[in-house]
Amino acid sequence: MSKIVLAFSGGLDTTFCVLWLREQTGAEIVTVTVDTGGFAEGELEAIAARAASLGVTDHRVVDARADVFDRFVSYLIKSNGLRGGVYPVSVGAERTAQAEAVVRVARDVGATAIGHGSTRAGNDQIRFDVAIRALAPELAIHAPIRDLNWSRAQESAWLAERGIHIDAKTVDYSINVGLFGTTIGGKETHDPWKMPPESVYAMTADPATTEREPEELVLGFEQGLPVSIDGERMGSVDLLRTLNERAGPHGIGRGTHLGDTILGVKGRLAFEAPGPLLLVIAHRELEKLVQTRWQAYWRQTLGTFYANLMHEGLYYDPVMRDLEAFLDSANAYVTGDVRLKLYRGHGEVVGVRSPNSLMAPEVAVYGEGAKGWTGEEAAGFARLYGLGAALGRQMQERASRP
Repeated sequence: MSKIVLAFSGGLDTTFCVLWLREQTGAEIVTVTVDTGGFAEGELEAIAARAASLGVTDHRVVDARADVFDRFVSYLIKSNGLRGGVYPVSVGAERTAQAEAVVRVARDVGATAIGHGSTRAGNDQIRFDVAIRALAPELAIHAPIRDLNWSRAQESAWLAERGIHIDAKTVDYSINVGLFGTTIGGKETHDPWKMPPESVYAMTADPATTEREPEELVLGFEQGLPVSIDGERMGSVDLLRTLNERAGPHGIGRGTHLGDTILGVKGRLAFEAPGPLLLVIAHRELEKLVQTRWQAYWRQTLGTFYANLMHEGLYYDPVMRDLEAFLDSANAYVTGDVRLKLYRGHGEVVGVRSPNSLMAPEVAVYGEGAKGWTGEEAAGFARLYGLGAALGRQMQERASRP
């Protein structure tokens, strides 16, 4: 009997896929849950129980948290990647890691196909398909929900006919929780005039009503990556979890992102990413202290490009390795501490220091005095610096005379 390996979250879409694929193809279904950092205590066990109740042939859990940080999240931090200037690209990298894990299991069990629960309108279908075809072009791909184009209500009703009932919140919203943040889609996110209700948020408090007192913390970085909080060194997964726990109650990291999908249409989602957003804010400020003007310019330009390609599922394009080499080089001296104040939805940088600081008070203090050059030299520089603009202005005035 043929086997299909299904990327399985235990939610509405993938629960539907298990039964639909078995009914339609007669294949054995092997489910794979890839832990990319978004599961609460006991949740993986509950997902395994759901898979068993659906009668799958085998269920596997793959811990990909460290891999996601080392290969994907680390470069999103180094790039200061914020999609649309607000969203920390929470899902794109994780989908690539999930596809890799599912391909490995498919080869291990001798499957002929891989399944996923993506819709035909979203980005995830592209991310999964691109990664699977890059890694295992010999495997067929099944995406029942994309093919059927059913609504979540239709899926829920079909499952109910077979005695499986899904929580109403799961029907209304698709919530993806991972190491680098949570995305929320459904209902109000489809209307750019509306906002989701407070009930969909699990990680962050409402910034307008939280009564938390202001709090400070110090993030330590080495070569562009976070290594400590308040002087205590932590592994990457623990550090992100701790940041979420510290920043979330202040309402930090909650937002909505409206932008262009991979398919070229507009899309909108709500998100929660307190830890990731703080990391980007802190890393960006530390960069300013240690990078030259042109390093900063190209880091911003190429970093934005890198994050966009990651979001759009193009991790395997060779240009991504080129960009990673640049980001590694640009972050070689991004080492130091950033002091942040957390309060009512804001993570404000209130101090930054680095052994590699390019601020040199022994040479000049902005707005006061300089020891590295004379007043005559400064005046000469100002004259030369503005010469091109002055000549251009004079040319325009001559040309405009009757």
